[in-house]
Amino acid sequence: MSPSRTLPTFLQAEVAGHNTAKSCYVTMGNRVFDVTDFIDSHPGGGELVLEYGGKDISEILKDEASHKHSEAAYEVLDDSFVGFVATPKVIDTAVKSIHPEQILPLAPTREGWEQLEENGVSEKVPVYATTGLSSAEDLSKETDLVDDYKTYKFLDLNKPLLMQVWFGGFSKDFYLEQVHRPRHYKGGESAPLFGNFLEPLSKTPWWVIPVVWLPPVSYGTYIARAGCSSMGEEIAYWFLGLFLWTLVEYILHRFLFHLDSFLPNNRVAITLHFLLHGIHHYLPMDKLRLVMPPTLFLALATPFWKLAHFVFYWNWSVATAVFCGGIFGYICYDLTHYFLHHRTLPSYWRELKKYHLQHHFMDYENGFGVTSRFWDVIFGTQLTPPPTKTL
Repeated sequence: MSPSRTLPTFLQAEVAGHNTAKSCYVTMGNRVFDVTDFIDSHPGGGELVLEYGGKDISEILKDEASHKHSEAAYEVLDDSFVGFVATPKVIDTAVKSIHPEQILPLAPTREGWEQLEENGVSEKVPVYATTGLSSAEDLSKETDLVDDYKTYKFLDLNKPLLMQVWFGGFSKDFYLEQVHRPRHYKGGESAPLFGNFLEPLSKTPWWVIPVVWLPPVSYGTYIARAGCSSMGEEIAYWFLGLFLWTLVEYILHRFLFHLDSFLPNNRVAITLHFLLHGIHHYLPMDKLRLVMPPTLFLALATPFWKLAHFVFYWNWSVATAVFCGGIFGYICYDLTHYFLHHRTLPSYWRELKKYHLQHHFMDYENGFGVTSRFWDVIFGTQLTPPPTKTL
């Protein structure tokens, strides 16, 4: 069962009855949208919306003669998504199936889609096997905490998570399957991790990152100037550090945070994985666990300080400039990561947001770049665009 399956499934006759100004539904394929609140604000007039009340609007949205609708129109629909409609072909497939629970209620499981395709229902909203989700919107659909625990027997989100992971006795394969199927804690709050006085240490507001790290980066950049032959040399090495950070970001995300296939099958490794990055995939919309706590980053940054001075051994100031550029890259990374999850962004970052959220809802084994896709392209781990949402 995927989170999207918690939405209601309507009969086609039910949807057709919602065709008035008090309650107006439209469909696109098997998806149902409540556009009642949009009637008065529709640019073409509310009567045009009511004309298609209870009907499918897939073709009219694409009709050049009428008016080809912009991406904004589809975004309005996404915000109005209320459920699925069981068409006669879907019902017929379920009736004939020996496993109708794989088909209804919608959205179907992967096996259910195979049966639907055999019966001529070919266009679909895919439910991705690795995550159980069908779109980025599913990431923030509230999880039924009681039902989720009864269904999957993984973690009870009503109780502190850390000790459940430690004492859970989960196999690596089961843990990895479950931790990469995102849940959304009620109301956007943070699920309990420790359940004691340590709880605040696990939460970091996004603004802490620039407040803590910009001053030392600025100071390090200032004192590095004295040992460089010119300001131009310092700037060049500083930007080299910034560029190298993008590679470090990719390597850490791919080979440390997603050390999935090489993860030892024991509770120590599984618990460390959960604390380092697993909890973020399990609860990706948790606002207070999206950026790295300063203490953890300090532990990761210390070896890079030593590495920078080992590689650029001939000049302490050059090594410091490179390191400061890299730490500034980290600040940009953490802030970008937060904003990709929780802010409306300009066009470039909007595309980056879609790309990163695909990593969460579609394919966590690719798409490791957060601030840029550059290294994904270089190393062949770029995400492919998701199939069309239209059913």
